[in-house]
Amino acid sequence: MSNEKAVLCRVLPDPGSSGEPAELLTTLFEQSPSFMAILEGPTHRIVRANANYLRLVGDRPILGRTVADALPDAQAQGYGELLDKVFNTGEAYSAFSAKYAVQTVAGGPVVEWFVDFVFQPLRDSDGTITGIFVEGYDVTDRTQVHAFHLALLRLSDEFQTLGTPEEFSFAACRVLGEALQVSRVGYGTIDPIAETLHVERDWTALGIETLAGVTPLREYGSFIDSLKKNEFIRIADVREDPRTSFAAAALESKSARSFMNVPVVEKGVLVAVLFVNHAQQRDWTETETTFMREVALRTRTAVERARGILDLQESELRLRAANESLEQRVQERTRALMEIEERFRQSQKMEAIGQLTGGIAHDFNNLLASMSVSMEVLEMRLKQGDTENAQRYIGMAKDSVKRAASLTQRLLAFSRRQTLDPKPMDVNRLIGNLEDLISWTVGPSVSVDVAGAGDLWLTKVDASQLENALLNLCINARDAMTPAGGKLTIEAANKWLDASAAAQLDLAPGQYISIGVTDTGCGMSPETISRAFDPFFTTKPMGQGTGLGLSMVYGFVRQSGGQVHVASEIGRGTTMSLYLPRYSGGIDTESARASPEHLKMHADGECVLVVEDEETIREIIVESLTAEGYVVLSAASGVDGQKVFESGRKIDLLLTDVGLPGGMNGRQLADAARVRCPGLAVIFMTGYAEHAVVGKGFLEQGMSVVTKPFELGPLTVMIRSMIDGNRAMPDAASRS
Repeated sequence: MSNEKAVLCRVLPDPGSSGEPAELLTTLFEQSPSFMAILEGPTHRIVRANANYLRLVGDRPILGRTVADALPDAQAQGYGELLDKVFNTGEAYSAFSAKYAVQTVAGGPVVEWFVDFVFQPLRDSDGTITGIFVEGYDVTDRTQVHAFHLALLRLSDEFQTLGTPEEFSFAACRVLGEALQVSRVGYGTIDPIAETLHVERDWTALGIETLAGVTPLREYGSFIDSLKKNEFIRIADVREDPRTSFAAAALESKSARSFMNVPVVEKGVLVAVLFVNHAQQRDWTETETTFMREVALRTRTAVERARGILDLQESELRLRAANESLEQRVQERTRALMEIEERFRQSQKMEAIGQLTGGIAHDFNNLLASMSVSMEVLEMRLKQGDTENAQRYIGMAKDSVKRAASLTQRLLAFSRRQTLDPKPMDVNRLIGNLEDLISWTVGPSVSVDVAGAGDLWLTKVDASQLENALLNLCINARDAMTPAGGKLTIEAANKWLDASAAAQLDLAPGQYISIGVTDTGCGMSPETISRAFDPFFTTKPMGQGTGLGLSMVYGFVRQSGGQVHVASEIGRGTTMSLYLPRYSGGIDTESARASPEHLKMHADGECVLVVEDEETIREIIVESLTAEGYVVLSAASGVDGQKVFESGRKIDLLLTDVGLPGGMNGRQLADAARVRCPGLAVIFMTGYAEHAVVGKGFLEQGMSVVTKPFELGPLTVMIRSMIDGNRAMPDAASRS
């Protein structure tokens, strides 16, 4: 075996005894979604690099050469010293969002990457270090999105303190310039007849001259024609673009080798432009252009609002000791200002939506990538006849599906769209049952004190969701007390809120129970408290929290008719208080469903109607239930399902999707079916259940819900349990 194959076999796991291991490992090495390289000896000679690694370093000829020789830019940025340390100490080194500036030609353009990577020492059979294995992922887009998001937050904060349109414009230019790290950013008005740009003030990097004053745009290319058409301008190299190639020298003299422009068009006329200039050639990314568009949109909204306020102030001065007609004009101006403010609020809403969708896209892309890679490797192995690790890759894909389902449930909880199963309960008992689990979860460095309340009122709530909410709060409290540890207190109490106290909590006056979770940790600032329930907002380090925990708690409690209140002070700890409405009835004593251990393993010919418009899901469920011994009928719409009930056929259980085509959803079908068959057992299948569909988020007796995606095994157990439970009910005879 060659030395190169031997190194590969040491680095990657042995795929098995069949086939050609080295060739398979080489294929895996080359097709890996990560970048990989193998360095040999103390000089770090590059003996192997896959296509992703070559792309990272600019596709330079590097094989057979040392890092210092082949990649002087990496050496100059300290990566050579890190490699020496790993080789000499034998200790692996890893980094996250590390910056790597690539300059393939001296004096040429610089491309910046951000990468997560590991340097892993390689050893021979006697433990001697022979080289280093390099592996990592390009996280430039993720890092840019995060940086740009923070920049937008800074811009929003600054906008709260500014007043004049000029202040808004310059603040936007500065934030944009610093975030993009360009040569110049400015905002100027356009004279469409003279085709000139008028700039009062622009932001420039060190050593770059200002463009303040009047600039005749036609002397610098024909791109003004595109601006007049309200087209976004993105030019990577003025020497290459036909709109600027004839004026490249003039543009480069103004530090504008590459640039982007956002036009401002009013009533079909170009009136202003936001421009970004860079002295070097630069391939603008989609992330950068999206960021610039967002800054432009927010700036224009803020400027319009500021101008509206100034116009209103001037009008008020002219219209002051005025007659009725003048007062009417003030009212009209006020209405105009309110419209502008409404547009500004809408812009803020869009910012929140952008944050939410960006976070969802990021997390789901990671999960989809995991599924895709697992299936791709599985497919490749099966084509080669290798089934040894098939179950492992199937397990990886299923794990990603479960994580995606968990993320979806958290989002539904945040949006108050999850289906709840509330029951009267004693919170004292629930907290007491959780005490051991909480103590184990927070660890030995945190002491746990649980204090129930005497004669605590009942509340009606989904017990499993309340348990999840309390565990989330306890985990957050533990993290706030890390690493020193501290004390965690959980206490319940009765609360009677009068009109004033209820108004402060955005609740109706009345009786509530409160559950307080108090820690002695680092506490939260007022700014953090104001954003604590925002989706994907987290103060934890990257990779240590999704930012959905508290938003899920908030959504669940609000959907249950309650409220969450935060009391905190930096260095003094935090108290998270859950308020839930009092329930005046008694504990539910209805007959319990049959437990799984007492269920029959197979059916005795009971009839199940499956209503699902997704053909693949419907066929798999029908096939599985038929194999269990059920008589299974199926329909693709609510209307077709209703026809089955109208036929008089005895149905033991209805299994239906919530969202169905044809004008009848799953809840409507179930209600109609229960008119003919009172107490019919019903299981809803859903990935998103609107309140109206499931009865304002709550299910009736004899109804259950399974969330897509689901596993067939637990579904079969639920079907068996509900059928047997219905038979055990006192009025089973009347329902049959």
